[in-house]
Amino acid sequence: MTTLLPHAGTRSPGRGPRTAARRRERLTALGMVSPAVLLLLVFFVIPVVLAFALAFTSARLISPTPAHFVGLRNFTLLFQDPVFFRSLLNTALFAAVVVPVQAGLALCLALLVNTKVGGTNFFRTVYFVPVVTSMVVISLVWMFLYQKTGLINHLIDTFTLGHVQGPDWLNDPSTALPAIIFMSVWQGVGFHMVIWLSGLQTIPADLHEAAAIDGADRWARFRHVTWPGLRATRTFILITITIDALRLFTQVNVMTQGGPLDSTTTVVYQAVHAGYTQQQTAYASAISLVFFVLVLAVSLIQRFLTREKD
Repeated sequence: MTTLLPHAGTRSPGRGPRTAARRRERLTALGMVSPAVLLLLVFFVIPVVLAFALAFTSARLISPTPAHFVGLRNFTLLFQDPVFFRSLLNTALFAAVVVPVQAGLALCLALLVNTKVGGTNFFRTVYFVPVVTSMVVISLVWMFLYQKTGLINHLIDTFTLGHVQGPDWLNDPSTALPAIIFMSVWQGVGFHMVIWLSGLQTIPADLHEAAAIDGADRWARFRHVTWPGLRATRTFILITITIDALRLFTQVNVMTQGGPLDSTTTVVYQAVHAGYTQQQTAYASAISLVFFVLVLAVSLIQRFLTREKD
């Protein structure tokens, strides 16, 4: 009995329409992805590549002399600059205070608004209002509050019956950075409160009920049920707060411009100031490159320390 095999050159029915449909799907997917890819290339990939390249040149923002390769000269000047090391110290101090204080305060607020009592929605809104307000606007408001004759010093004078005179917060090197730290914690705590709250609501209520039946008090339930259940949430919050703290710029730019006596200068502010005010594009790129390496190292260390262990 002879079996007829299809000719090698013939197509099975339906293959052509299926191929055309798959081609249309690919074109549709490409069309939907292309705007995001284009924005990513224009505003991230190209600037990063330019920053890496310009850090090894003599480029200036406006200069009749064309840029040329100078090797590691910008990095040599950078590590001999006392302002850079002061900016590193200020950035590290800011992050060392803001990260634990903001994360801890946000967790306390999340635990409070997570309880089933009246008015929690109101307090959630109140705590979150500073987050949706422009940082520039908040910085301007707090700049007036911190003035020598501002509301904060007026309250200090009132509550101490005139025995304590408040300092000129933003013009005193010993109080300028703490003032910015306090304002930054107040502004950002609402955002991380919401993240903590979302993590709290993912913990099954059955676990808390079982712990309560076993006689565990509130602290024991928090230690053995709530805190382990927030493992992924606290890792995310720790990394995001640290990155936000290390890239401190807006508050400094609006309130102090790095002063007084460079007491509030940060790495990002120094890079922007060098690149645009002083027009030292190559030097600013070197600062940005070093800052990128530092932030990457800190993020990797945090990720390693907070990884899930078997």
